This record gives sequence, C-alpha cells and structure tokens, in this order.
Amino acid sequence: MTGTKRTIDGAIGEGWSGRDPDGCHVNVVLAERGSVTAAALMTAFTTPRQGHSPILVCVGADKDHYEPIWPPTVMMNKATIAGERHAKITYGATQLGVGQGVLDAVADDLLPPTDATIVFVAVWIDPGAGDESAVRDAARKATRKAVGVAVSGRDEAAARALVERRDEVRNPYYSGS
Repeated sequence: MTGTKRTIDGAIGEGWSGRDPDGCHVNVVLAERGSVTAAALMTAFTTPRQGHSPILVCVGADKDHYEPIWPPTVMMNKATIAGERHAKITYGATQLGVGQGVLDAVADDLLPPTDATIVFVAVWIDPGAGDESAVRDAARKATRKAVGVAVSGRDEAAARALVERRDEVRNPYYSGS
C-alpha cells in the first residue's frame, strides 16, 4: 500500500488482552460518518436484543458528568449478561477500558477526536470475571490494539504466513483432532 491512503470505512480489527477470567476480547469496526457502514452500525446501536445492549461509551466521575468518548464509540457485549456482577463489570470496567483504549488511539494519532469516524466495539467478558481493574486494563489494551489493526491493516507477511500454516492452525475452543 505504499503511496496510497488506506480508507478506514469498514476497517476491522481484533484484540485480546489479560488473563482468564479477567481478560477482554474485542472486535472493532470503523465507519466514516454518512457511509453505508455507519448506517449499519447505527442500526445495530438502535436495535438491542435480549442480553446484548449497545451503549454509547461515556466516562465521568458520576452520571451528572458523563461525556461521550470522541470519536463516538458504540460498545456492545458479545457475552449475554450473566447477573449483576457481570453487568457491573461489563458496563463499568469494560466501558471505561474501551473508552481509554479509543482515547489512546487518538493520542497516538490513529483517529481524530471528531465525529468523522464512528468506532464500534464488540466486547467479550467472561461471566466469571471478578477483578474490575484487570478487566479495565485488558479492555483498554485490547481496544487500542484492535483500533491499530483496523487503521493500519494486517501485516501482509503475517497474513501470508497464516495461509501457509492453515493446516496446522488451532483454536483454544476446539478440542477435535
């Protein structure tokens, strides 16, 4: 891609950080305001489903002082909320970490602090998570990593190496041969 500017509309990224059960896995989709991608993300934002609630990521010392992360960031949980503690960690620690991760990306000049880009972050938090600080830190690092991949793209050599290893790749949730 030398000499060409990569468009970020529809760009995707993935990130994991932390240790089970207090780690965080995120998928990020970036959209340019007014695009078809942005329309699709806003549809997801405005159509919550049982157990999966998209929220506008906000920070603040208390509810009266909430302010949204800029660029606007929508977060949705991938794991169905499994009780009060899981909800508190998902919408508290994880939301804060996601917000900080996006702000880290702005500080690193990956994203502008404007509403020209919409950041969509799908998060997975283990229902057994219990350490709010560890979850916040994991969400922050995973989000920053995923935004970086979305903005910069996947390293072509790494992608090619994955193709070459395709018969040997594994997944931690697969136990077959």
